[in-house]
Amino acid sequence: MPVVSHAPSRRQFLSSSAAALAATGLLRSQLWANEAAPSSDDNSPPFKISLAEWSLHRTLGDSSSNVTNLDFPAVAKKLGIEAIEYVNSFFKDKARDTKYLTELKSRCEDQGVKSLLIMVDGEGALGAPQEKDRQESVTHHYRWIDAAKFLGCHSIRVNAQSRGSYEEQQKLAADGLRRLSEHAAEQDINVIVENHGGLSSNAKWLSETIEKVGLENCGTLPDFGNFFVSRDPVEWFDNYQGVDLLMPFAKAVSAKTHQMVEGSNITYQERGGKKYETDYDRMMEIVVNHGYHGYVGIEYEGPGDEYEGIRKTKAILDRVAASMAEKASAAG
Repeated sequence: MPVVSHAPSRRQFLSSSAAALAATGLLRSQLWANEAAPSSDDNSPPFKISLAEWSLHRTLGDSSSNVTNLDFPAVAKKLGIEAIEYVNSFFKDKARDTKYLTELKSRCEDQGVKSLLIMVDGEGALGAPQEKDRQESVTHHYRWIDAAKFLGCHSIRVNAQSRGSYEEQQKLAADGLRRLSEHAAEQDINVIVENHGGLSSNAKWLSETIEKVGLENCGTLPDFGNFFVSRDPVEWFDNYQGVDLLMPFAKAVSAKTHQMVEGSNITYQERGGKKYETDYDRMMEIVVNHGYHGYVGIEYEGPGDEYEGIRKTKAILDRVAASMAEKASAAG
């Protein structure tokens, strides 16, 4: 069955060396990041479900829980999830610890769990105004590319942090992302950017920035709930429009949940006295209509029991997937 691509078209590639990179190793990284469309003659789910490690950030941060990053594969499997997305802060000093990474990889294999990506934070601003600082940030990310390759991931998720005007930040972030993506291409790893605060939560800015990078292994990780451009005053980029703008470049998707409306597929969060909803039926239709049939990562950030929050989020995604598959089967 054909593999669906969610990357920019080849006319968006940089010329010469960048295009050459995309024509070789980058093609294989695309195959890892994306899944074939389900057959129209059965009830195959239109997407798969993974678990983002941040869903367990309180549990992992509590030493009394006795749960560590090494336990993440087993925890996911117990929750009925067979693909995982790491967060580097939970094994910050282990990026080049071969013994540790070998143990983590072994645990994934024992559980039959697939490693998809590493979310990377705290390694500097890839769009730093100063050339020296920007290159230093790029270099700091190299170790996570190595770790992702070792674990069998297809991507690292990074932040497009910068300073300056709208246009200045685009130029600076695109430069840092291009440098990092060219390096990542040598190991067939994608560099994907999440809408994650500041101008990156403005989907128009982020989609334009990815276009400026112009490399096929540089894409996005649309997060359903991270469209707060400003917290004081609260400025919110429409989440449905935002996901629609980012999906053409998506190599992963983040199903962010906070509070949930019982008996529905609607979740919400409250900021500045306002309630911001995500209707998962509507949102996942946008995702799938872009030809995306890969993994959708549960990222629960709500109050209370994290395990219960993950289960409820998975139940929503399962219901939506079943409904979409049924409709597709009836139509086809």
